[in-house]
Amino acid sequence: MKSSHALTHSPLLAKNTLLNLIGYGSPLIVAIFCIPKIVAGMGTDRFGILTLAWVLIGYFGILDLGLGRALTMVVAEKLGSQRTSDIPSTVWTALLAMLLVAIPLSVTVIFCSHWITYDVLKIPAPLKQETLKAFMTLGFFIPVVTVSVGFRGLLEAYQRFDLVNIIRIPLGIFSFAAPLAVISFTVNLQVVILVLCIVRVAAVCVQFMFCCKIIPGLIRYFAIETRQFWTLMRFGGWMTVTNIINPLLVYVDRLAIGALLSITAVTFYATPSEVITKLTLLSGALMSVLFPAISSSFRIDRQRSALLLERGLKYVFLAIFPIVLLLVTFAPEGLAIWLDEGFMQNSTTVARILSAGVFLTCLGQIPYAFIQGAGRPDITGKLHLIELPAYLILLVLSINVAGIVGAAMMWTLRFAIDTIAMYLIAQKLLGIHRLKTCKKVSILLLSLASLAVPVILQPFYWRALGCFFVLTVFVWSSLRYFLSAEEKDFLKKINRSHQKTGEKHRA
Repeated sequence: MKSSHALTHSPLLAKNTLLNLIGYGSPLIVAIFCIPKIVAGMGTDRFGILTLAWVLIGYFGILDLGLGRALTMVVAEKLGSQRTSDIPSTVWTALLAMLLVAIPLSVTVIFCSHWITYDVLKIPAPLKQETLKAFMTLGFFIPVVTVSVGFRGLLEAYQRFDLVNIIRIPLGIFSFAAPLAVISFTVNLQVVILVLCIVRVAAVCVQFMFCCKIIPGLIRYFAIETRQFWTLMRFGGWMTVTNIINPLLVYVDRLAIGALLSITAVTFYATPSEVITKLTLLSGALMSVLFPAISSSFRIDRQRSALLLERGLKYVFLAIFPIVLLLVTFAPEGLAIWLDEGFMQNSTTVARILSAGVFLTCLGQIPYAFIQGAGRPDITGKLHLIELPAYLILLVLSINVAGIVGAAMMWTLRFAIDTIAMYLIAQKLLGIHRLKTCKKVSILLLSLASLAVPVILQPFYWRALGCFFVLTVFVWSSLRYFLSAEEKDFLKKINRSHQKTGEKHRA
C-alpha cells in the first residue's frame, strides 16, 4: 500500500524518469537509422502518408474522453490516501467507458476514410486506393489503441514505470523497424500498417497481464459502478477537450501542408520534425512521472507539489537547451549527412525553427502536467479552445505566404504563448509572487534570443564558435545561479567518484 510520500519520493521519481528516458530514447535511436532507409525504400510520397499514419495512431490513443488520464489521477489519489478497496471497480468502469467511446469512433473513421483520402489530402492518384485501405485498417484497430491507454494509466498510477517501459521500448522500436522490415517484401501501406496494429494487440495483452499482477483482485472483483463512472467523467470531461485539441494543435500543421501544398512538402517538413519533436520525450519522461505524483500530493501537501514543479522546470531547461542549441547551429550539416542535399536545402530553416519550438514545448509540458495533476484540466481545456481557431487561421495564412517555413514559425509561436500562459497559471494556483515569475519568463526569452547567435554567424567555423560561446555562458550561468547548494554537492560527489574510478584504472 503506497502513501503520498512513497509516491513522490525523489529517488523513486528519479528512477522512473530514467526508465522513461530509456523507454522514449530507444525508439529515437532506431528512428535515426531507419528513417533514411524507409524514405529510400518507400519513396517520399508513401513515407509522407506513413508519417500521417503515425500521427493518427498517436491521436487515437488520446481520444478516450480523458478517461486514461482520469484513471491515473483517481487511482493515484486513492493510493496516496490509502483508499484502495474500490480500485478494481474503478478500473473496469473506466475500461468499459473507453470502449463505449472507441467503437463509435472506429466506425466513423472507417466510413470517413474515403473522404479523407480522395477529398481532403492531395495524394497522388496511384496511391489513393492503397492509402484508403491503410486508413480503414487504422480505424479498425482504434479500440485496441484506446484500451492500451487505460492499462498504461493504471500502471503509471502505481508508479510502475518499469512495467510500462518493458512494453514501450519494443513497441516504440517496432514502430520504425517494422516498416523497414516489411518494405523488403512490399511497400504496400496497408501491409505496413496492419503489421504495426497487430503488434499493438500483443502489447495490450501484456499490459493486461501486468495490471493483474499489481492488482491481484482485478479479475476477481469485476464490477461496473455508476458512481465511479460519473466521477471519472467529471475528471475526464475537460481532459477530453485538451486531449482532442492539443494533438491537433501539435500535428495539424502536417495535415494543412498536405492539403494546401503537397505530400512531398509534408515529407520535407515532417521528416526533420519527426526526429526533432522526439526531444519532447525527455520532458515527457518527467511529465508522466510528475502527473501521478502531483495528483497524490497537491491536496495534502501543496509545498511538495510546488517543489516538484520548480525542479521539473529546472531539470528540463538544463537538459534540453544544449541539445537545441546544437541542433540549431548544425542543422544544415546534420540534414546533409543524415539524409541528403535536397533535405538540407528544403528543411534547414524548418528544422531550426522547430527546434526552438520544441524547446518551448518541453518546458510547457511541466506546468501542463502540474495543472492537470492539481485537478484543473478545465484550465488547459479552455486555454486550448481559445488558441485553436486563431492558430488554424494564422497557420493557413502562414503556409500560403511562406510555405513550410511559415508553418514552422506559426507552430513555434503558438507554443511560446502556450508555455508562458500555462506557467503563469501554475504559479497562480500555488500563489507564488509575481516578481519571481517575471524573472523566470525573462530567462526563457533570453535563452530563445541566444539561439539566434550561431544562426546569424557564417561561415561554418564562426557558427561553431558562436555555439561554443553560448554554451559556455549557459554552463557558467547554470552552475552559478540555477543549481542549489545540494545539487552542486551532488555533482561534486559524482565527479570525485569518477576521479577515484579513473585513478584505480590507472593504478
